[in-house]
Amino acid sequence: MTKILAYHVRDDEQPFIDEWVREHHIQVDSVTEELHDDTVALAKGYDGVDFKQRSLITDKPDLYEKLHAYGISQLSARSAGIDTLNLDWAKANGIRVSNVPSYSPRAVAELVLTQAMQLIRHIPEFRARFQDNNYVVDGLRSRELSELTIGIIGVGRIGSAVARIFHALGATVLGNDITEPREDLKGVLRYTTKDEIYRIADVVTVHVYYSEKNHHLVGKDEFAKLKPSAFFINDSRGPVIDTVAFRDALLDHQFAGGGLDVVENETQVFNQKFADETPVPLYNELKQIPNLLLTPHIGFFTDHAVRNMVVESLDDTLAFLENRPTEHEIHF
Repeated sequence: MTKILAYHVRDDEQPFIDEWVREHHIQVDSVTEELHDDTVALAKGYDGVDFKQRSLITDKPDLYEKLHAYGISQLSARSAGIDTLNLDWAKANGIRVSNVPSYSPRAVAELVLTQAMQLIRHIPEFRARFQDNNYVVDGLRSRELSELTIGIIGVGRIGSAVARIFHALGATVLGNDITEPREDLKGVLRYTTKDEIYRIADVVTVHVYYSEKNHHLVGKDEFAKLKPSAFFINDSRGPVIDTVAFRDALLDHQFAGGGLDVVENETQVFNQKFADETPVPLYNELKQIPNLLLTPHIGFFTDHAVRNMVVESLDDTLAFLENRPTEHEIHF
């Protein structure tokens, strides 16, 4: 009987795994641990591996060699990001890789809308005033979406969903991407340069994948271009922006506020509970900034998205094991 091991399974994912098992009659065993050097042996005796994690799998090739020795020839990620893998080592050991590139673009897009509206309506600042027993509204008057320009860096599946939402609500939408303009977005947004977006957008939101090329794609120079009244949102990957430069620019009032669902070194913080401060000093500083919305990497966390991540990754695992093609395979 085919056996699959699923690493780092949360309680909310298990019902979808059980649903898939009932439909396919394939054994899937779940563990809460991430896939690392000290847990790789759990995969021994299994045919396939399904995984999801936020921290680097390993910093040496031994783990991939062990998977190969166990007869594991694939790794299927329950996420879009695969930056925790070393693709060269996977390839050297005959391991094919898949991801779930489009589990629910609207899930992330709707979070962007939530963040943008809270920032535009100054909800963080009003909340801070409430905590000081201050109910004065002076100085925090908002503008309406029909007056605003939304700038999107990265107009892929998620970025295009963001564009459609804000266009439907009456905002002017600008976009920038490394690929050719999408025909299906004609009349929804205007493609332009990153420079123009940084200079004139009232809300800038980033939706690019993470790679070495995109490391600190947005930094000191880009933040300096933002209007003092602008808001900046990053719901892509933490290292896409220079977090220190972001903090400094925000504290220096170079722009009006921000929303971060992802941060650098977030694996030391997110989905964990602390009695006092977190082990990431910079994150502790970010928490104290009143015009910054922080959320613990929840862009994906909706019922539709979680189900799609589980089901599609297990479908990919089974396709690999049965030597069938899957459109989600990463070719490298």
